This record gives sequence, structure tokens and C-alpha cells, in this order.
Amino acid sequence: MAKAKLSDEVKTYIVQALACFDSPSVVAAAVKKEFGVDVSHDPKKAASGLAPKWKALFGETRKTFLEDTATIAISHRAVRLRALQRMAEKAEIQSNMVLAASLLKQAAEEVGNAYTNRRELTRKDGKDLPVPVSPVTIFQLPDNDRS
Repeated sequence: MAKAKLSDEVKTYIVQALACFDSPSVVAAAVKKEFGVDVSHDPKKAASGLAPKWKALFGETRKTFLEDTATIAISHRAVRLRALQRMAEKAEIQSNMVLAASLLKQAAEEVGNAYTNRRELTRKDGKDLPVPVSPVTIFQLPDNDRS
């Protein structure tokens, strides 16, 4: 039995999902659910002989995806805190105090910037610490190499 040709809408969906790092098996399941179409999820076979328009769409989608984290809800502190709030309330209702305490600690760390690379270091008096200067090693050239 010959395979049915995929519409451009389905192809666009597949290319964009793969560009956003969805695994081929996840994409195949999503296409089945969304469009009712069974697709193979062999990425090497699917990528061979890809038309330039699909390669361009993939490249542009990947670039946009990597540069625009604003569209990913969990990248925002407020979203993460709301989720932690819901989980902590549910843990308390279920009398799971160990989990609730863990979630409260995680929320406190989230608010205190524990999950960022940024650290502000100050002295006891509140003033900034001096920036350490690395000593420069001066190499002496042998007499015959000096010009």
C-alpha cells in the first residue's frame, strides 16, 4: 500500500516541531493526534532529500526558538512560583509535609535568585568586594631571542 502524501500544513507542523527540539517520536504522536495521520519517525530517512524551503523553515524556526525564551512559560519566575504554590498546597492537603517543606525551600531559593548565575558579593559593611586582579607572569626571553 502506497503512503499518502502529506499536506504542506502537516509538513510545516513536523518541521517546526523538530526545529523546537521535539523528538521524532513525540512529533509523530502529535501529528497522529492533531491531523489523524500516521507518519514514520525515522529522522535520517525523513531528512534525506529535504527540499530547500523546508530546510529554510527549519533554520528560521530553530533560530527563533533559541532566541525567544519569552514564549516558554516556565522560563518566567512568576510561572514557576505559581506552579510551586499549587504543588505546595496540594502536598499540604495530602499531609505530605516533607514534600511541602521541599517545595517551600525551592520557592525561597527561586525568589532569592539561587537558580541564576548572578551573585552579588559584598563586604560586611555592604560595600562591593574588590575585583581580584590576576598576577601577570612576565616571561624573560633568552638573550639571543631579544630584538
